[in-house]
Amino acid sequence: MRRVELEADVRREAGKGVARTLRREGRLPAVLYHAGASVLLSLSDKTVEQLFHTGAGEHVLITLKVNDGGKQRSCMAVVRDSQHDPITDRILHLDLFEISLDKPLRVAVPVHVVGDVPAGVKEGGVLHHHLRQVDVECLPLAVPDELQIDASALLINQSLHVRDLAADPAVRILTPADQAVVSVAAPISEAKLEQLLTATAKETKEPELLKKEKKEEEVAAEGAAKPAAAAGKEEKEVKEEKKESKAK
Repeated sequence: MRRVELEADVRREAGKGVARTLRREGRLPAVLYHAGASVLLSLSDKTVEQLFHTGAGEHVLITLKVNDGGKQRSCMAVVRDSQHDPITDRILHLDLFEISLDKPLRVAVPVHVVGDVPAGVKEGGVLHHHLRQVDVECLPLAVPDELQIDASALLINQSLHVRDLAADPAVRILTPADQAVVSVAAPISEAKLEQLLTATAKETKEPELLKKEKKEEEVAAEGAAKPAAAAGKEEKEVKEEKKESKAK
């Protein structure tokens, strides 16, 4: 697992206003959780952004140097959660968790497909990478940067599963062993593709046709109702006229 160093300052105040002020000053609000307690921190905005943009992000072991009013202490920590701006993806807040080097840690580790182009893909099949990371448990210094799986021998309709991942004996994989990691699917024939496209087009058009037919029925019903209403009105007027004539 990649190791980095970060410097942090303890802050006394919390709240949205304080967080906005910190960001304007190039600092990132964060919280360090440890032993059932928490400490408010601020980190260098640029340093954290660089860390995440390298792809390490939440898969990194941090040596955190905390400055508390002139007093300094160091600890090991990992990123447990991060909040990002939904538009710019800028990091807005970090949750850090202090760890002990002699206690097992549960983290997510990336899974990368390696090797040559799968044999099934060379025959026209389609490669599907189903699982991008797995959960593992081990001591912090034993956490791997990634787990690799060689898919080069895969034929069409074959799969590799979590149980096929090669991991150090010190690393216990927690993700279910029968979960598929990568597979090669059979290619779609032109006839099947045309059938799917036709079915999709039909599903798209049918509601429109039904709506049109319903509209035409409503118009026809309205057209039929108008003469009937007119006839009823005329009949009523004739009766009233006859009644008036008899009275005379």
